[in-house]
Amino acid sequence: MLSRIVGTFGLSIALLVAPHATAQPAADVATDPEVLGQQRLFSAWLEGQIAYRGLPGIVVGVVSDQRLIWAKGFGFANVAAKVAMAPDTKFRMASHSKLFTATAIMQLREQGKVRLDDPVTKYLPWFGLQPASEDDGPITIEQLLTHSSGMPREAGDHWTTYDFPTGDEVRALMAERRAAFPPATRWKYSNLAYTVAGMVVEQASGLSWADYVQRNIFGPLGMTSSSVDQDVAGLAVPYGRRMPDGSREVLPFVDARGMAAATGITSTVEDMAKFVSAQFRRGKTGGSQILSTGSLREMHRPRSMENDWQGGNGVGFAVTRERNKTYLGHGGGYPGNTTQTWIQVDDKVGVIVLTNTNDSEPGAIARQLMATVGEAVAKVTAQKPAVVTWDPSWARFAGLYRGRGGDAQVVLLHERLVIITPNGPNVDRPITLEPLGEGRFRYVAPTGGGPVGEIVRFEEVDGRVTRMITGDSFVERVQTP
Repeated sequence: MLSRIVGTFGLSIALLVAPHATAQPAADVATDPEVLGQQRLFSAWLEGQIAYRGLPGIVVGVVSDQRLIWAKGFGFANVAAKVAMAPDTKFRMASHSKLFTATAIMQLREQGKVRLDDPVTKYLPWFGLQPASEDDGPITIEQLLTHSSGMPREAGDHWTTYDFPTGDEVRALMAERRAAFPPATRWKYSNLAYTVAGMVVEQASGLSWADYVQRNIFGPLGMTSSSVDQDVAGLAVPYGRRMPDGSREVLPFVDARGMAAATGITSTVEDMAKFVSAQFRRGKTGGSQILSTGSLREMHRPRSMENDWQGGNGVGFAVTRERNKTYLGHGGGYPGNTTQTWIQVDDKVGVIVLTNTNDSEPGAIARQLMATVGEAVAKVTAQKPAVVTWDPSWARFAGLYRGRGGDAQVVLLHERLVIITPNGPNVDRPITLEPLGEGRFRYVAPTGGGPVGEIVRFEEVDGRVTRMITGDSFVERVQTP
């Protein structure tokens, strides 16, 4: 008896398709005609937004993997002095600071200094927030980072007075604060939670939050123009919202003080591009690889969702789902500065929008930037599938297979095979068999209930197909006379 295994079992439909190949080099992306055309399209639109809405200025950037392929300033960093916006113009990044706090916690976690499921009181014994109800469990570090702690949004009236509390003042007020919801009840944004998370970083590392970020994130990434709560040269003049008479108030520099971990960072498009590129890297922690592949995946994975399930949070990152793609990023709002970063990890594309006023709607601008230039970059850099030549001998796999769990039928179409469940309720959601070579295939499906990602192969005895094997399971070929 001669037996050989050549190639898979599915529950619905399976198609033979090609594996992945390489993408276009970044140098070509920056000069690709379609990408350049989309830059002109977006620029024309944004110039209109500035003109018709009376916006002071905006700087945008587009990242492709490890390179900032386009950065451009529009309007003015200082309207009165006619100082043009530029890629090196500095902005208060506001809540983008939370991404750096979350990254710091994940670095400390990799070092074994914290756990995400640790209660906050393990590191900050004074953390005595009054619970929303008597049977609430302790608030954990993960809940701080995913906006699921139920904590109040703020630590006082600092957005009105611009007088942010010191760290000591935050500690003193904590006993008076009451949670709005029990932990893990719903998504609820909280600057106070991230302020506390920054204090955890300080306790676990022995460094101030600003020093920790400088040494462990800014430094390794080469973010030389970034700082924490410093009135540095090169900052865009911050303007308030446009009033009915068309005027805009010039706002002061505001120190976030004890809330820097939630809202205190200053940066540029060029520096933020380096942070975006770090999200696409793979490997072990070290040097510019500020987090391991595993930690990055954990940060990017949704962990708490808004009640409408249209968005939520990973660890630090906001997560949204649009046009069948998942986007990561964050927004930021500070006196006279609003900002937005959007990242599509699968495409390795990110966009950055920094503005020097409070009514510019950078989130909407970022969506248009991603929909134009970003999508053009994604198409140019998309991995082109390798061509797998159809082997006519694969027709021998067609037939009915039977197991204790049910039947599966392999059907020969035009130069492809599909696997259907004969008594299944539908046939319109194909499961894909991805050729791997040597008669082996990978089971690829839109949902994870079946043997997704596992190897499928066929077994033959004396020249007859006898079995279809998927992972560790098999079904027997029903032989016809």
